[in-house]
This record gives sequence, structure tokens and C-alpha cells, in this order.
Amino acid sequence: MQRKACSLSWMAYFATVLLIWGRLWSSVAAARMQLLRNSTDFSGVSQSLLENGLGRTPPMGWNSWNHFGCHVTESIIRRTADALVSSGLSKLGYTYINIDDCWAKMQRNKQGELEARRATFPSGIKALSDYVHSKGLKLGIYSDAGTRTCQGQPGSLYNEEKDAFTFASWGIDYLKYDNCHNRKLEVQPRFARMSDALQRTGRSIFFSICEWGREHPATWASKLGNSWRTTRDIRDTWNSMKTRADINNMWAAYAGPGGWNDPDMLEVGNGGMTKEEYRAHFSLWALMKAPLLIGCDITNMNADTLEILSNRDVIAVNQDPLGAQGRKISKHGLRKELEVWAGPLSGERLVVLFWNRGPTKDMIRVEWKELGLNINHAVSIHDLWEHKYLLGKWMNSFEAAVDAYAIKMYIFKM
Repeated sequence: MQRKACSLSWMAYFATVLLIWGRLWSSVAAARMQLLRNSTDFSGVSQSLLENGLGRTPPMGWNSWNHFGCHVTESIIRRTADALVSSGLSKLGYTYINIDDCWAKMQRNKQGELEARRATFPSGIKALSDYVHSKGLKLGIYSDAGTRTCQGQPGSLYNEEKDAFTFASWGIDYLKYDNCHNRKLEVQPRFARMSDALQRTGRSIFFSICEWGREHPATWASKLGNSWRTTRDIRDTWNSMKTRADINNMWAAYAGPGGWNDPDMLEVGNGGMTKEEYRAHFSLWALMKAPLLIGCDITNMNADTLEILSNRDVIAVNQDPLGAQGRKISKHGLRKELEVWAGPLSGERLVVLFWNRGPTKDMIRVEWKELGLNINHAVSIHDLWEHKYLLGKWMNSFEAAVDAYAIKMYIFKM
């Protein structure tokens, strides 16, 4: 059952959204811009932010877990850093190289400090960090708010200060902080201790809270971290991706510059979905302002994977400075498998996504009133995957044919 802070109904939430958007399109330019700045607060949610200066837009980069799991090595990290640069992905904003679980020795050293496994990270994390930084990239690492990580290496519970300063001394830029082996201790104090310790190091370290959404972290984590997992781990399947999109959608009002809902890392390129399904996955994560953390082997990705991950227009939606998470606004069809998702962008624009979750090609339609627009407003429409503007101006409504298990994604501009 959701907490009181999240008890606002779906319809009430969107009544507020529509009211704000309606005012947006009918006011003078200055008033419109002010409403846009406030549009992440549709539901009346008021949150304090960590304010460490990081995460003004969602982080972009790569994480080792989805593809390599516990087989991550220093060589893989170095080759991935090289590939992120040579592929051109780093120039598009993918700058974090994040090591997940299984990098550390199974026991701390005599000083009680974490150390990297010599067999798989022979140079140590500091040397690896220097290499990643030499490429113009940033290095992330993994730990846990429990006595052990999910794969059994030492966790940081009761060692937060020591580990935070160790990470800072290595030049770490990002910490993913998991929730295994937590002794059933109260969740917020465990994550707060690491948040405070990171702040005391004096180094800017993006703090990713991986609590799995159990205690509704969207309602409290913004004062502790820069992102928070809203779901359990993703799998490389259509159904897993759909489920995580739906869950993450519930918490849209809580995301904004400095703190983001995290439905887990991208599976694009790992082989479990079709090209159209991966395109849908990437588009939804971009619209929801989720962290865009690549989860495949980018040293061996195919052309389709690179094409999806390199779509500048879709990336621009994710990185829009307004920082308003888009969300589901309507469902249609006999099985309610035809969906419209939308959200405001800077510059008097909307992002609109048609999602066909069903097995047959179908038409999806959006009415201007669903978007909070006056029916007489003329709108230009840019297709973000076809990379073209649709001919003419559109009024009152818009519809398009969408293939099975696929999306269409547009920018609407007055």
C-alpha cells in the first residue's frame, strides 16, 4: 500500500498536469517558462534535495552487471572505456564507466579497507581510475548497505566512513549502493550514513541508491542520493521491461534535476529482445528521465545497437534541462495495449510516445485535450526515429500506425 504522500489518484495527478499544460500554452512567454520550471511538481510533492551539484540531468554511461555479471575484470573495464570513446558514445554524453559487484576481495585488509581482487584487477582501482579519467570519462564502483554485497564480498554497513574515503582516494565518481544482507535494519538510516560519509570526503560522487523500490524510495531518497531504484532487477525480456516501465511510471512526480527515478539499467544489445522492442525500451527510459546506463558489451555491439543508443534526438529528451519525467496519460484498445505517454520539455515542447504493447499493428490516437492543449492550437510534429518533420501543422488530434511491440516517438511544438 502506498504511503500517504503518494495517495494522489492517477486521475487527480493528470488533472493537475492538464491544468498546468493548459496554462502553459495560453500564457505569455515568461509565464510559460515559469510553469515549465515548476512542472516536475505536478502532484504537490515537496522534497528536499541532496544538492551535491550532481545529476542535474540523468546520468549516462555503462554498467558491467547486465552483461558480465561476476565475470567483470580490469581488462573489460579498460576495453569498454576505449570503446565508449572510439564508438562516439562518449561524445553523446555516455561518460560513466561503472564497475558493479564482484570487484573486491572477499575480506578486508588488515587496516579494514576494501581491496580489489588481484586476479581480476591486478593494477588496482586507483590505476584503473586514472586510465578511465585519461579518456575523459568517469569511474563508478559498487558497494552495499549491508554486511555483504549481493555476491558475498564485504559490504559497507558500519564501514561507511572508511569506504567513502577509500573510494574518494581512488578517484571514484559514482557509487551504486545495493541493499543485500542488511540484517533487516531500518532502510533510510543505512543509506543516510553512506550519503553523509560521501559528502564528508569533499569529492563529488554521484550516489545511486539501489533499494529495489521496497520502501518507496521515491518518497524519501532525494535528500540522500541522486537516483533511486524503483524496481527489482531488470531482465532482458519484453515482459520484464514492460513491468519496470509501469512501476517506474507510478513515481513520476518525484523525479527532477538532482534526483531521478531508476527502473534499472538498459538491456539494449544483450540479445533477448527484437530491435523494435529495444527501441521501445530505450525510448521509454529516455522519456521517463531514467539513467541511461548501457548494459551490453559495447566492444562487440552490432549496428542496430549502436543506432539505438546513438539517437541524438531521443537522448536530448532524456537530457532536457527541464527534467520533467514523462508518464502514461491514456490506454486504448480492447486489451488496453495501446498507450500514449507524454511529458513537457523546455522550449514550449512536448514529447509524445505511442506504445503498442500488443501482438498486432494498430492505430494509436491522442486528442489535444489529453495533452492539455486547446483544440485550435496548430502543432508541428517531429518523428524522433524517422528523423523527419511530418508535413503540415496538426490540430485537435493526431494518430499514427504503430507496429506490434513497438513505439513511435514525437516532439510536439507550438
